[in-house]
Amino acid sequence: MRQPYYFILIGVLFSVMLTAQENKPVFSGFVRNYTGILTKDMDQFSILQNTFNLNVEYRGHKTGFKVNPYVYQYFDKNIDFGLREAYMDFYSDKLDLRVGKQQIIWGKAEGVFITDVISPKDLSEFLLRDFEEIRTGVTSVKLNYHSGNHTIEGVWVPAFTPTLMPETGSIWAPKLSFPINPTWDYSTANKNLTVANSEAFLRYSLMSSAFDLELVGGTFLYDDPAMHLTKQIDPVTRQLTSLTVRPDYHRTNMAGGSFSVPVGDLVIRGEGAFYDGRYFQTVSPTAADATIEKNFVHYMAGLDYTLGGVKLSTQFIQERVLDYEVGMNNDEVETTMTFLAKKDFFRERLWLELFAYVGLNNEDALIRPKVSYSVADGVDLQLGANLFTGNTGRFGQYDDNDMLFMKLKYSF
Repeated sequence: MRQPYYFILIGVLFSVMLTAQENKPVFSGFVRNYTGILTKDMDQFSILQNTFNLNVEYRGHKTGFKVNPYVYQYFDKNIDFGLREAYMDFYSDKLDLRVGKQQIIWGKAEGVFITDVISPKDLSEFLLRDFEEIRTGVTSVKLNYHSGNHTIEGVWVPAFTPTLMPETGSIWAPKLSFPINPTWDYSTANKNLTVANSEAFLRYSLMSSAFDLELVGGTFLYDDPAMHLTKQIDPVTRQLTSLTVRPDYHRTNMAGGSFSVPVGDLVIRGEGAFYDGRYFQTVSPTAADATIEKNFVHYMAGLDYTLGGVKLSTQFIQERVLDYEVGMNNDEVETTMTFLAKKDFFRERLWLELFAYVGLNNEDALIRPKVSYSVADGVDLQLGANLFTGNTGRFGQYDDNDMLFMKLKYSF
């Protein structure tokens, strides 16, 4: 485990569990085998993973806790053991306090992160993991104040945790293009545990029978790194002789909100955020180190509908760089759509599902059909595919990674 002090927290939590008299702790979890093969090479595994996930939860009259350890075992690398969540709850009539490692989910978008920026992402398998596993827990203090249908939530994150990127050599490593092999300088990538590097967030939410509303804001270190470049040019030949890449994480401020409104059988959803100061890669001559700071907006409009027992959902998503300059690696406006169709049969024993991301700028897509069948109580079998189309873009860069997969899962 990367952070040994969690052993102390686990000891405290289990001490509470063993001495609790009001309620008994609840144990749940799953064991899963996940096997995937690449369609271009049917004898090559894209993933062979065994997972053990355990939840231990206790909720008393004034206190509670949750511990969620997990183990990933792969055929080609070391066992990955960690804690997704480990926190304690304290309740009163108006206030709820949660302290420890926790997943915090904001917003109404599905499969997209707009105002949902507190919990870092695990992108070691791109966007293919279940979203409960893509979001990683973050050590934080969360305080909720309730008054009727209104809630005010404050979050303080003392220690910065970046996005977990794919390992070097992984088929999911982003396709980075450099003119020569660079030297990597990680001197600014690790952020010290200081107040200056801490993060703070605030949310107001209203839940009513007519609509749901969230207004959010925060100041934080952006979880994805900016790649600062230092070049050495031969003064005679004017050729590039060396290149140093220095990943760094910069503070940004965000304000936004989300809503959902039921209109008969239709649900209308929306979400948007303004980012004050995000860093982007560029080849602009005004950018000395190939990065440039710009303001940025990210927004989504979505519709959910059920027709003939089929759940249908679509989202229109745009990312817009303000005060855009020629030479930036990003497009000024990037448009993505998502589509979902899901239907159950045999009293929810069999599920057919199709989910797709479609990038309109680069005409690329990730298409994910799957079939899920409940073999017996607690035993589920899932067969599916992850199909990438296009040659460039967020999804097209993985065009060689089309895969078929099977998941066999026992939940307890």
